[in-house]
Amino acid sequence: MYNFNDYSNLLYLGLENKTMNYNNKTIWITGASSGIGKALAINFSKQDANLILSARNELSLNEVKATCKDPEKVKILPLDLSEHTSFDEKTKLALGYFNGLDMLVNNGGISQRSYAIETKLSVDKKILEVNYFGTIALTKAILPHFVAKKNGQIVVISSVIGKIGAPLRTAYAASKHALHGFFDSLRAEVYNDNITVTIICPGYVNTNVSKNALSADGTKHNKDDKGNTNGMLPDVFAKKAIKSIAKQKQEVVIGGAKEKMAVYLKRFFPSILANIIRKIDVT
Repeated sequence: MYNFNDYSNLLYLGLENKTMNYNNKTIWITGASSGIGKALAINFSKQDANLILSARNELSLNEVKATCKDPEKVKILPLDLSEHTSFDEKTKLALGYFNGLDMLVNNGGISQRSYAIETKLSVDKKILEVNYFGTIALTKAILPHFVAKKNGQIVVISSVIGKIGAPLRTAYAASKHALHGFFDSLRAEVYNDNITVTIICPGYVNTNVSKNALSADGTKHNKDDKGNTNGMLPDVFAKKAIKSIAKQKQEVVIGGAKEKMAVYLKRFFPSILANIIRKIDVT
């Protein structure tokens, strides 16, 4: 009989158990203007990495750059994940900044707070366009570089919602579930090219993800969730994530006991989890 602690530990197991020195490694982070992306950038900079920071808000990206340990080792590359046709050119620019790339951190995305019956199909399409198609399009743009050099790491910031479903997040959950299917498959395809894929599933993290989430008509939700407000600090999350990235873990859940328990229940007791989710307040 499995217990929760055994299963939680299994989530941290990967085929590799390496550690990595990030000194002068080049890392491209999307969604780097705030929240998790910002915290990852600051913490990677403390380990002397070369950074390429992308998001739509160039002003905020420059503010993150100024916060990094060595701003001279940080390049700003504005990027809209819904504009896939720009990715080939953006990738050429990224590869030219520090003569190549060692890691792509797919962190950019958008969430949702609305019931499926009320949500316009255009909202579902937008969330999939950014979270799923934007992420895999950028990955495909950089993949030939990693294959050619026979080395590289792809990091995907998914969500616990990528493992389970919850009310008010139908499109968001769909986009994150899709990422797991794509990147689990990709991991097997690129194994012989010495390319690793790490999927990280955050639980509640204290960011603006709820405020920036889309409502039923596509406008910003513009409200905080209690879960996010009381969630893990981005800096704490980033430190935990970087440790797992350095060890090239395949998949990691980083969150509180309730979020980890939800993933465990989904795997072994899905009916119990379904009953719980129907009753909890997910706002």
